[in-house]
Formats: sequence, C-alpha cells, structure tokens
Amino acid sequence: MGKKILLQHIDVPGIETYKVYREKGGYASVEKALKMKPDDVVEEVKKSGLRGRGGAGFPTGMKWSFIDKKTPNPHYLVCNADESEPGTFKDRYLMQKLPHALVEGMIVSSFALDAHTAYIYIRGELLYVYHILEKAIAEAYEAGWLGKNIMGSGFDLDLYVQPGAGAYICGEETGLIESLEGKRGNPRMKPPFPAIQGLWMCPTVVNNVETIAAVPHILNMGGEEYAKIGVGKSTGTKLISACGHVKKPGVYEIELGLPVKEFLYSDEYCGGILNDKQFKAIVAGGSSVPILPAELFLTTAKGEPRLMSYESLSDGGFATGTMLGSGGFIVMDETVSVVKNLYNFTRFYHHESCGQCSPCREGTGWMEKILHKIIDGHGKMSDIDLLWDVQSKIEGRTICPLGDAAAWPVASAIRHFRKEFEELIQTQQKVKDVTYLQETVEV
Repeated sequence: MGKKILLQHIDVPGIETYKVYREKGGYASVEKALKMKPDDVVEEVKKSGLRGRGGAGFPTGMKWSFIDKKTPNPHYLVCNADESEPGTFKDRYLMQKLPHALVEGMIVSSFALDAHTAYIYIRGELLYVYHILEKAIAEAYEAGWLGKNIMGSGFDLDLYVQPGAGAYICGEETGLIESLEGKRGNPRMKPPFPAIQGLWMCPTVVNNVETIAAVPHILNMGGEEYAKIGVGKSTGTKLISACGHVKKPGVYEIELGLPVKEFLYSDEYCGGILNDKQFKAIVAGGSSVPILPAELFLTTAKGEPRLMSYESLSDGGFATGTMLGSGGFIVMDETVSVVKNLYNFTRFYHHESCGQCSPCREGTGWMEKILHKIIDGHGKMSDIDLLWDVQSKIEGRTICPLGDAAAWPVASAIRHFRKEFEELIQTQQKVKDVTYLQETVEV
C-alpha cells in the first residue's frame, strides 16, 4: 500500500467539517508556522523539493523565493483552482472532500509570503464546490484561523473565493490574474513575472490547489522528511486522475516513482484495462501532453520500466516520452480511434483559445478543419503533412502555453500513429470509390 499524505483522512466521516478536521490534526501546521520566520517556512518548502502540481512541475520553494520583498506594495497569494484540463479532476475531488486542507495550506503559504490577502480562483462550473469552500472559510474565521491577529501572532489574513466564468485560458496564471482583476482573461507578456508584478501590479504567487494543500504536511513532517518520499527530483506524493478504459477510474495518491505498470494494472490502483481489452495508448498528464502508444508508455526508449515521475515520463523527449503534467491519466483501449480522439482535443483548444496570438487563434482552427475533413471522409494523404506543418508553426510562438498544449497532441499522434491516419483516409477513399461505382451502375 502506497503512502498517503494528502488523502490520509479522506474517508473519515465528517472530515469536510472543521470539528472533525481539527480532531485529525488540522491547522497544526499554522500553529507551527506562526512561531517561525516566514523565510524559514519558505526554506522548508525548498528542502522538500515540492514541484508545482498543476502541470508545469516548477520547484515551489524557488517560485516563492522570487517574490519581490523590496517593494512597499502588498503581496498576494492566489490559488489556481480553475481545473479545466480534460482528463483532470483531482483538485475538484480534494476541495470537495477536504476543503480545510486547502484553507490551511493557504494560511501557511500566505504567512510564508507575507501576504495578507489571498484568493482561491475556482472554475466557474464548480459552484457546488465554491459553496463547500465558503463554508470551510467561514468556519476558519469563526475558529480564529483567519482575520485579524491570527492566534495572537500579529499576522492578519483575509481569504476569498472567486468563481471564474468557465474559460480554460484562465488556468494560465496571468490570464487568471487578469480575470481576477475583472478583465478579459488574456495572458500577459512575461517578463515581468507575477512575482514582481502580478495581481494589481503587486508581487503575487499563483499555485495549484494540490501544491498548496501539500504545504501543511511538509511543515508538519519537515522538508527533508518529505523529500525522502518519491524518487530523485520527483519528491513526495502526487494525485492522479485516472479515467478512460480502466477498471477502477478515480483519484489516486501515489508516491512519485511508482512503476507505471503497477499503477495501471495493480488492484490497488487502476486494476487493468476495462473488459480485459488490449491497451493501445495513453495521455498521461491531461490532454495537453503528448499521447504515447502502450509500448512506449510502459518502457522507455532505453528499455527501462517507465516510472510515474517527472523525469521518467519525459525520458527521450517528445520523440519517445511525454509529461506527467497535471496527472490527468486517460487510458485508451484497442477500440479507440486516435484520430477521432485527437479531433475532440483540437476542437477543445480551438474553442478555448483567447485569440490573442495569431498562430494559436488561426492554427487551432486550421487543425480542427483538417481533422474534421479527414474523419468526415474527405481527407487526402497530403492533409497529414499539412497538419504536421500547421502544428509546427504554433509551438513556441505564443504568449502562453495554450499553443503548445494544442500542438503537442497533434504532433505526437502523427509521430506515433501516422499509419492510423493513412488507413482511415485509404478506407474512406475505398468506400467513396465503391459508392461511386454503385451509383454509376444504377444510372
């Protein structure tokens, strides 16, 4: 049985309430943090090796240390709860079941950053979770963990929840900040980075729900102890949203470094492929990461067993690897058409592009049109190369990573499943030829 940290008490009846959460040791990290210096809290997070759990995997403690301490302007902490990545639902699960874990993490993290106002920006469709968080925050205020002079420490903090309007682009931290300010959620040019000029042009740190929820545990157990869990630079545990053709879909907490084969096939986790069909392909970290065929997912190009870690999944680059990303684990069996699945992803990115950058605005539209043409029976072999050419002109040419997120699935699908594109086009052409001959004969 793998070590549980975030989900240790997930099945305790009433754990969503302050009373039960406190009985299970909740808010102990706040008591500990308030007796420390803010920089010492940051140092513990650095020692832990915690990396951003929203997808990028950037070292959290390092990100915190970038915040401008010289400015007289206030500091802000913003929790990115705008979980809109297809295949990812672990943050929703965490907020719904353990709202006080996020509230506690926000308090400790705000103290470390000298932030006296903090926000949780939640996906607009999750209004029921919004109400759960509001209740938990009200309980924390009532118990004295939020507000003025928290527990007599002299530290003040106000925490607010702000629902978005259902835009995927607001998952990008500067697009989120723009939306939080009441503007259209267009990502900003960087630099300056949010740590220098973020919310209302003040120093701001934006972290994912899972990242912030891990901070209290790091402080309670110590950064060095937390770093002993996992493998290499992939320390601690990670929440994985498992869906698709698996026998046991759901949210699982794994120790980073777990063999992917064990996660996919063991009864403790996914339990194997649904209906015992053939495992064909996988999207390992949410729809924005490269898709991999089964053989490359289970084993690296070097012939080594692939691990659930940032380094192992990216081994070999995009030629043979992928990314852990947000942990959105989408499994596909032999019945899935990679081309049709890719069309769904591309439609999504075209719809969610903010339109600010021409390569993304126009390129995602062209990719959707080309893929629609192929699956609708009008595709030509040259369309595959055209699709490759279009995606190559999007990657790395946009203000935010949405362009990359739209291009990578297309590139990897062609790279690993080109034969499937060709067979689909050939089959449809044969059907059209037969239909034409039948109509000619009838005439």
